[in-house]
Amino acid sequence: MGKIEDLETINGEGYQLTTLDKAIALARANSVWPLPFATSCCGIEFMATMGSAYDLSRFGMERMSFTPRQADLLIVAGTISKKLGPVLKRVYEQMAEPKWVLSVGACACSGGIFDTYSVLQGIDRIIPVDVYVPGCPPRPEQIIEGVMNIHELVKKESNRRRYSEEYKHLLGTYEIDIDQHAESK
Repeated sequence: MGKIEDLETINGEGYQLTTLDKAIALARANSVWPLPFATSCCGIEFMATMGSAYDLSRFGMERMSFTPRQADLLIVAGTISKKLGPVLKRVYEQMAEPKWVLSVGACACSGGIFDTYSVLQGIDRIIPVDVYVPGCPPRPEQIIEGVMNIHELVKKESNRRRYSEEYKHLLGTYEIDIDQHAESK
């Protein structure tokens, strides 16, 4: 695997030193378990990223998790109707911390071409989004770039993000009470 890059380290002959936070962040970034929430044509493009031509598993993501309790990354790809919104929010709430969200496609990002009463005009109205991948539908290369942006975010994020007042305030704006979920588990 080589030496850790882009981190504050002390390199020597046969050894390398860094902080525990940075080592944990590197391990997390290279072992993200995604939960695909694919509903339409963007979901098909996401499936192509798992194929041999694009091979998303080279980024440590070969294990798709179809249960929110074992996932780190929620990949929302496709049109989300307002009826499906509460289901998506519940899936997000069931994910353990730390968790990240990747919004794939114009419909998940902004409602896309469906400016109607029944389509949610962006998933960021119900859950916080970390990275947006625009396109209708986005190409597999764009989805991989979004995943790589998530990896960079994970590497640079503090292990204590979930306990910060800023994070609690962010979740409060989405009517998600982090203290209530911690007590119920």
